[in-house]
Amino acid sequence: MPRSFVPRLLAATSLAMCLMAPVPALAQAAVSTGAEASGSARGQSGRYVNVQPYIEAAQVLTAELSPGDDVVTYTRLAAGVDTGFAGRNSAGSLSLRYERRIGYGDVEDGDAISGIARTSLALVPRRLTVEAGGLAARTRVESGGATSLGGFDVDDSSTSQVYSVYAGPSLQTNIDQLEVTAGYRIGYTRVEAPDAVVLAPGDQPVDIFDSSLSQQAAARAGFAPDTVLPVGVGVGGGWNRQDVSNLDQRLDDRHVRGDVTVPLSPTLALVGGVGYEDVQVSARDALRDGDGDPVVGPDGRFVTDKSSPRTIAYETDGLIWDAGVMWRPSSRTSLTATVGRRYGSMTYTGSFSYAPNPRTSVNIGAYDTINSFGGVLVDNLAGLPTEFQAFRNLLTGDLGGCVAALEGGSCALGNLGSLRSAVFRSRGVVGSIARGTGRTSYGVAAGYDQRRYIAAAGSALANVDGLVDETIWAGAYASQQLDQASGISANAYANWFDSGFDSQGQGMGYSAALAYYRQLIRGLTGTAAVGVDGVVREALPDYTNASALVGLRYSF
Repeated sequence: MPRSFVPRLLAATSLAMCLMAPVPALAQAAVSTGAEASGSARGQSGRYVNVQPYIEAAQVLTAELSPGDDVVTYTRLAAGVDTGFAGRNSAGSLSLRYERRIGYGDVEDGDAISGIARTSLALVPRRLTVEAGGLAARTRVESGGATSLGGFDVDDSSTSQVYSVYAGPSLQTNIDQLEVTAGYRIGYTRVEAPDAVVLAPGDQPVDIFDSSLSQQAAARAGFAPDTVLPVGVGVGGGWNRQDVSNLDQRLDDRHVRGDVTVPLSPTLALVGGVGYEDVQVSARDALRDGDGDPVVGPDGRFVTDKSSPRTIAYETDGLIWDAGVMWRPSSRTSLTATVGRRYGSMTYTGSFSYAPNPRTSVNIGAYDTINSFGGVLVDNLAGLPTEFQAFRNLLTGDLGGCVAALEGGSCALGNLGSLRSAVFRSRGVVGSIARGTGRTSYGVAAGYDQRRYIAAAGSALANVDGLVDETIWAGAYASQQLDQASGISANAYANWFDSGFDSQGQGMGYSAALAYYRQLIRGLTGTAAVGVDGVVREALPDYTNASALVGLRYSF
């Protein structure tokens, strides 16, 4: 690697460390949990615009295997579009779908909108960029607030619709040899609570997350190594504000710090920084009835007492620091690992990416941050690549946990965790492997997420303070083209959840599907699929469901 390239590389990486924005360093997981690739293959070189609208009709038969034995059928009508574009300085991808379910017998009619998008538009090439993203997805909610992807309930009583959007500009410029970067983003997340969450005997009702507005801003100015000094130096600061509607919770995190990058060789450097941070989490109490009990609204959430004083749930300020190593032996391999002190305790973060060839990618990441459910979704959206494939479950039409992109990717839905409303400290790790070679493509992703909840003493959420939820999730997909007109694909997803709120809060949700597709005439494809999904619970009966589908899709 030319040494002239190293200072710029090290300076760019030290910028990300300097900002210390509370965004999880999620691995760029190039994997999907769905079975059907949306749109045409990405990875095209140069400029392109691809728009693929479609309509779809399918008949689905679903049989409950446990605890009941109901067999029902419904018709699924859908319309959607998958699109992507790439230019010299801009790129984006979108998968959007509207579905109408026509039920028979006990199956209710219903509508669902799902989609995921990410774009980056250069207003001033290589200097000023505007980024945006959006997500609409459906998930099943279990006891304790745990979520499970891929399932279908006849009456939709325990499913919830999740929406999230974000946008913001970023600036990168030079004043002589001084590198200046800055960015801001604003995001909004909303969850439509299910009509009812099935609880085990003795469990307390779950305060489901409602909505949040999150804002992040960061700026840094510094010199790369071997410019003004042999080492790189910089100073920067950041701000993270999240306002959660439930009990008017507020997370306010501000910091300033200086950083240094010390090159040891053309491929290796030591990085570190020290600064000051002030973090505060606060909330109001719920409205109380005559007996002093919190009032619950018709949507199942606590009613906020706007006249109650704001109470501090968590507060820390003082010195923060981190130190680590950065290694990049080639353009295909990079490693960053840091250890430091933040939020009043030790913190460990890192990332690793390896792309031995253009068809294969390996990614691992570790994160540690204070966040909310809405903040997690906005962070995940911002971490998506601009060029990806959105894979969908053939039986439900819903998005899977991740998107696929050999240049990098992210799992926007992989680590949903719990829909509880309280702010939390989140620590975890996520990894993925993806490969696409001609007729064959496959991917695997897995992650672990721990959330320690934060709530004010004496408030309606006081009983959740310090409790811990743990989630382990995994997803896989594979697709094989059999000939020019046909192919098969398979997917699987599992989510193990251990809630600290319930004595018997462990459970696992899962789904798997296998599909065969064949092009009948130009633009018209027939599909046959089978699948199984379910939930294994400790305190409630297990739920198992099997489904089969036959359908047609016409792509314009």
